[in-house]
Amino acid sequence: MVTSSAPRRALVTGASSGIGAATALRLTSEGWQVFAAARRAERLESLAEQEGIIPLVCDVTDVDQVAAVRARITEAGGIDTLINNAGGALGVDTVAEGKLEDWRWMFEVNVLGTLNVTQAFLPMLRAHGEGTVLNLTSTAGVVSYEGGGGYNAAKFGAHGMTGTLRLEEAEHNIRVIEVLPGMVRTEEFTAKRLRGDTAAAEKVYTGVEKPLTAEDIAEVITHAVTLPHHVNLDQIVIRPVAQAAQHKVIRQG
Repeated sequence: MVTSSAPRRALVTGASSGIGAATALRLTSEGWQVFAAARRAERLESLAEQEGIIPLVCDVTDVDQVAAVRARITEAGGIDTLINNAGGALGVDTVAEGKLEDWRWMFEVNVLGTLNVTQAFLPMLRAHGEGTVLNLTSTAGVVSYEGGGGYNAAKFGAHGMTGTLRLEEAEHNIRVIEVLPGMVRTEEFTAKRLRGDTAAAEKVYTGVEKPLTAEDIAEVITHAVTLPHHVNLDQIVIRPVAQAAQHKVIRQG
C-alpha cells in the first residue's frame, strides 16, 4: 500500500498528440510524473523536454512492446494511474460500404489495445492498493450516428469493457473512470478519419463557435484522477454547449 503522500505517477497512452499530449502536460503541471507512450518517437520529442515526462515508444496493440513498457515502468517505481487514451477513427462509410480493414484497425486500437495495456498493468495497480484506470472512449460509444458504424462499434466495445472492468476490479479497490467526449477539435484525429482531406475536416467544425479542445478534456481527466480515491466519477460525458446532442449542433452563420 502506497501512502497518499507519495508522488503520483501515470501512464498515458496515445500521448504524442491531441488529448494524450495535453493530458501528459496537464498532469505534470500538477506535480505528477508521467510516462507518455505513443507509436511515433519523433512526436514524443517535444514532450520529452517537459520536466516530469518520460517518453516511451509503444504500439498498444503489440503485446511485446507493452510488456517492454511495463518492465521499464516497473524499474522506475511503477504507476498508480493508467490512462488509456490511444484510439482513433478511420473513414465515414456506411455500414453497407464499410471497409473491413478500417473496421479491423479501429477495433484493434480502441478495444484490443486498451485491453492489452489494461491487462499488463492491472497487477501493478492492484498491488498499489489505490489504483485508477481511466478509459477515454467517446459519445460515439453510447449514441450511434450515420457514417460512424465502425467507430460506433469500436467505442461501444470500449464502453462495455470499461463497465465490466469497474464491476470486476472494485474488490481490488481500483477506481475505473470513463470519459466520453463529444465534439473535440483535434485536427489530427479528424484529418486521419477523413484520410487527409483538410477541407472536409474543417467542415466538421464550420460555424461551431466553441468546440471543445484537447486541453478542455485534459483538465477534466486531471480533475477526475486527482480527486480522493474513494470518489469515482464513473462516466463523464463532455460536450460543447453548441452540441446539445449527438445529432444537434448549433452552427452560426
